[in-house]
Amino acid sequence: MAGGNAIDAAIACAFAQGVVDQMNGGVAGYGCAQVYLPDRGLHEGTNFLFQAPAGVVPGMWNHLLERETPDGFGFVLKGYINDFGYRSIAVPGAVKGWHDLQRRYGLLPWSDVVQPAIRLAIDGYRITPAVREQWFVVDDAGRADNIHRLRQTPAYSYLFFAPDGTALKTGAAVRNPDYGATLEAIARDGAAGFHEGRIADAISADMERNGGMLRREDLESYEVEQVKPLWGNYRGHRISVLPPPTSGPMLLRILHVLEHFDLRGMGHNTPDYIATVAEVMKRAQLAKEAQIGDPRHDAVDTAAIIDPCVCLQEAEAIKRGERVRIERLGDTETKTTTHISVIDAAGNAVTMTHSLGAQSGVLTPGLGFMYNGAIGMFDPRPGNARSLEPYRRRVTSMTPTMVFAGNRMRMLLGAPGGSHIPFGILQVILNVLDHGMSISDAVAAPRFSAPGDVIDLSARIPSYVCEAVAARSYRVARSAQSFTVAKVHAILCDAAGTAEGAADPGGGGMALSV
Repeated sequence: MAGGNAIDAAIACAFAQGVVDQMNGGVAGYGCAQVYLPDRGLHEGTNFLFQAPAGVVPGMWNHLLERETPDGFGFVLKGYINDFGYRSIAVPGAVKGWHDLQRRYGLLPWSDVVQPAIRLAIDGYRITPAVREQWFVVDDAGRADNIHRLRQTPAYSYLFFAPDGTALKTGAAVRNPDYGATLEAIARDGAAGFHEGRIADAISADMERNGGMLRREDLESYEVEQVKPLWGNYRGHRISVLPPPTSGPMLLRILHVLEHFDLRGMGHNTPDYIATVAEVMKRAQLAKEAQIGDPRHDAVDTAAIIDPCVCLQEAEAIKRGERVRIERLGDTETKTTTHISVIDAAGNAVTMTHSLGAQSGVLTPGLGFMYNGAIGMFDPRPGNARSLEPYRRRVTSMTPTMVFAGNRMRMLLGAPGGSHIPFGILQVILNVLDHGMSISDAVAAPRFSAPGDVIDLSARIPSYVCEAVAARSYRVARSAQSFTVAKVHAILCDAAGTAEGAADPGGGGMALSV
C-alpha cells in the first residue's frame, strides 16, 4: 500500500511479529527465505539460520544427556541447561537476514520497513488468544513447559504477567518501549544497529555476567548465506525448496516417492492413505537425520537424498509391505516458529520462515526482546551432523516452498511446527495437486505426521480411521486438538495470475489482500 513490493511487506511483517508474539520470533531469532522476482529474472534463497557460538566445546555436555525428544527435534539434558536460560542461546541471524533481503530485493527505504514494528512496541498491542494459549502449552517431548521459560526474567514480567503474578488475559494491552528503542537503532543503522555498537555490547555483557556463551564477536562475524533453490518434480509440477541445512531435500524425497502411488485412488485420509504416506514420512525422517547436515561442516550429498532411483526403490519396498522403525535415545522442535508468504501485483513472491526455535526466557535489561533457545536442538554427543560444535548450523525443519506449473507460479507456502513442518507442507501440496482442493480447504483439512515411530493424527481424523491404521500394527496417537501438524500459510495462483491465500485456522495468522 505504501509502494513497496512483496519483500518489503514480508520483512515489515516479520519485524512486527517479533513484537506482538515474542514466543515465536524476533530480532534474536533466525530463519530462511526463498525469493522469486520474475521481472528481474531472479530466484534465490537466503539462509540466516542460528549457529553455535565460538565458545562452545564439543562434548562439554555429553555427561548430562538424558534422552532425545520423540520427534527428533532436540535433546533433554539434566537441569535443562541447554533448554532455557542464558546457556541455551545461539547466535541469531534474523536482523542480518532481513536487512540483506530488503537491501537486495526491496524498494522502500529500510527505516520505513521497520517503522510499523516500532509503533507497535511503543504505542502498544493486545494479547491475542493464540499468543496466550501458547504460554500454557505443556511440552510432551520432555522439554521445559513454556510458562517456566516466561518466568526467567522477572524484570520483564509485565510483558506476560499481571502485578499479582497471574498471566495476562486475552486483550490485555502491552507496551514495550525498550524493544522500540532497539528497533529504532536497527532502523537507523541497519544490521549494524544490532550486530555491532551499543546493542551488541549490551548483549555480550549480559551474557558474560550470567554464564551465557554468546559474545559480540559472534554477532559481528555472523554471515548470511546466499543459496540457490533445489528443484524436484511432482505430478507435472516443479517444486523449489532450499538446500541443506533446511529440510527442503526431505520434502522433495517424500514427493518423489509418493509419485509412484495412486493417492487420489486411495481416497483422502483413508487408512490406506495414512499408512502409506506415514511410511514415506518415516523413511524421509531417517534420511534427514542421516544425510542432511551443515554443508560448511559436513559432506552433504543432496543429489543422493532425492535420487529418483532411490525413491523408486523406497516406493517398491513400501508396496511389498516393508516398514522402518525410528529409535530414539532414552525413554522417549518445539513449534515456536512463524511463517510468511507474500506475492505482489508484479508476481514478486517470498516465502519465509523465522523462529526462536524455543524461548530462552531471557531478555536483556533495556533491550526488550527475547532470545532464541536454539542450543537445545544440538546433540551434546560429538562427531555427528547435529553435534554442538563452534559455528555449526544445526539442521532445521524449516521448508519454505514454491510450486510452479511450467514457469508459472502455482503455490507458495511454508509453516511453523518444528519437526512437523515438512509434513504439514506436504499434505497441503497433496491436497491441491492430488485431491483438487481449494487452498482454503487444503490448508484446513485435518493432517497427520510421523517424525518418529508414532503416527500423530489430528482429532478431526475419525477414531475409526485411527483404529484402522493401528490395526495395521502401527503405533498411533490421536491428538486432543483439532488443528495439529504445523500451521501452514499458503497462496495459490490460478492460470490468470489471480492469487488466493489461506492461513491455518489453528493459529493466529490471517490471509490478507490489499
